[in-house]
Amino acid sequence: MTRPLVLMPGPMNRSVPDGLADGFEVIRLWEADDPAAVLAERGKDVVAIANGGTAIDGAYLDQLPNVQIVASFGVGYDKIDATAAAERGVVVTNTPGVLDDEVADTAMGLLLMTARELSRAERYLRDGRWTERPYPLTPATLSGRKMGILGLGRIGEAIAHRAAAFNISVAYHNRNRKDVAYDYYPTLVELAAASDILMIVIPGGAETKHLVNAEVLEALGPDGILVNVARGTVVDEAALVDALKARTILSAGLDVFEHEPEVHPGLLELDNAVLLPHVGSGTIPTRDAMGRLVVENLVSWFANGVPVTPVQESRKLL
Repeated sequence: MTRPLVLMPGPMNRSVPDGLADGFEVIRLWEADDPAAVLAERGKDVVAIANGGTAIDGAYLDQLPNVQIVASFGVGYDKIDATAAAERGVVVTNTPGVLDDEVADTAMGLLLMTARELSRAERYLRDGRWTERPYPLTPATLSGRKMGILGLGRIGEAIAHRAAAFNISVAYHNRNRKDVAYDYYPTLVELAAASDILMIVIPGGAETKHLVNAEVLEALGPDGILVNVARGTVVDEAALVDALKARTILSAGLDVFEHEPEVHPGLLELDNAVLLPHVGSGTIPTRDAMGRLVVENLVSWFANGVPVTPVQESRKLL
C-alpha cells in the first residue's frame, strides 16, 4: 500500500520525522540540492505538509495541487495563510494545549526578571561590582499590581492563574467577552490605562500587527511593564524603544521580536528591557509533545479524515 507523501520544507523536532517514519514517506526538502526541481517533479504527489516555520501562502500551495493538510508545529500559525488554504480545501492544524504551561512559566519569569531587574543584578555580581557596593534597590514590586492580558486564551488563562499566586489582579481584552471572573475592557487602550502590567498573548498576523502602539504604551504609563510572549509583530517595536528610552513605561520583557532573529538595535542598548531568544516553549519535553501532536494530526487525518487540532479557518471544511 502506498504511503502518504509528506513534504517537510525545513528541519523539525526529532519527534516529527521519528513519528512519521513508519506510516509516511517524507521529502526532506531542505536537504535537496535543488528544492525547486524536487517540487516540480514530485509536488503533484504531495498530500500533506509537516511545517516547522516555513512561510506557506496560496502560491506555495499551488505547487502542490493534491495537498490536503498542513500540520504546523506551534500554536501560532501566522506564517501560514490559513484563509488561502481553506479556499483550496486544505486543512491547517496547529499544536495548542501542550505548550501552555511552558509559555506561561516563561511569561512569569520575564515579569519577575523585568520588575525586579534580576538579569541586571546577576550581571552586576558577575562584573565584580557587588564587592564595591550593594545592588541598588529596584523601583518596582509585583504584589498588588494589575495585569492586563491581551488575548485571554489557553495561555492567557494559565498566566492569569499564576498571577493570582503573586497577588496580582487580572483584567483582559479580547474581541469578545468571556465567561470569566476577570474584569473586561472593550478596548486595548482602556485595558492599558487600567493596568500596570500589559501581558501580550494574542496571535500574530495582519489583523494584530502593531496593535500595541505608542498610544497604548502611553496609556500603560510610567510604572507600566510590558511582557510579550506572543508574536513580535503585535508590538510597534520602534514605538516601544522610544517609550523605554523616554521612560514612558518602566520596562519590558520580550521573548519575541518583530523581525526575529534580528533584534532592534535600540532594544539592545536599553537597561530596562529583558530580552530572550524566543524560548517560551523551549524545553525538550514540550517540543517533543508538540511534535507528537503534529504527527497525531496527520495520522488522524489519513485514518479517518478528521484532524485533532484544526485552526479556526479550517473548521468550516470539516
